[in-house]
This record gives sequence, C-alpha cells and structure tokens, in this order.
Amino acid sequence: MKPRHKRAAIIVGALIAIGLAVVLILNALNSNIALYVTPTEVAAGKSPTGQAFRIGGMVKDGSLRRDGLTVHFVITDLVKDIPVAYTGILPDLFKEGKGAVIQGRLDPSGQFIASEVLAKHDENYMPPEAKHALEQAQKNGSK
Repeated sequence: MKPRHKRAAIIVGALIAIGLAVVLILNALNSNIALYVTPTEVAAGKSPTGQAFRIGGMVKDGSLRRDGLTVHFVITDLVKDIPVAYTGILPDLFKEGKGAVIQGRLDPSGQFIASEVLAKHDENYMPPEAKHALEQAQKNGSK
C-alpha cells in the first residue's frame, strides 16, 4: 500500500470515529433531556408521549395521601390538576400548597408516574420557567 493510500485510510477512519462519537453523544444528550410542561399543557394533550418530562406547579392542598411507600398527590397550576404517584422518599421541603417540579411519565390513564420529585427550597424562589408557566396558565384560564 502506498503512503498516500495509508494516509487516506487513516483520515477516513478518523472521520468515521468522530462521526460515531458525535452520534453517541447527541443520542445520550437527547435521552437525558426532560422537557418542562404545565398541568394545563398536559391536560390539553401537549405533553411528550413515550418520554420523560417535567411537570411543575403547586401541590394541591388536601391532596396528599400515602399508600405504603407510594405517595399520591395532585399538582396544579391553579387552572388544571394532574394526579401524581411517586414511590420513594419525598424531600423534606415537600408540602401541600408549596411549589414542586416532578419528573416522570404520563401513564395511559392520565396519571403522572414520577421518578423524581424536587421541592421548592425557598418561599421566594421559583424556577423562571415554572413562574412563567404559572402566569401563562392563569392568564389563559381566566379568559
């Protein structure tokens, strides 16, 4: 094999390896992305199907009930309510009437099956996207 052919083969092999690495990285990033939607968007059918996403809002007062290790509650944006089931230990700051962001999937019955629950950590703090989504839902719900 001539030196020119060896260099061409090395270059082609390197390009294939770089392309494969890029595809694997993009695939890993895409599978870890969790879109954020509001309960109003979920009720309107605008939530992703077949993939995990985040839903945020307030934990509805009087909705929290425990069934062994499974906790059932309702997350609301003050316009629409979505029932949630979570199996595991809740964060210490998780309470009724407080903000929460929940990651998981929607089951066929319309219940959100949570894999992770994040509680608001300060009375004055709310993630910007959650605050904006709550404001938009209240605007749209009052029309």
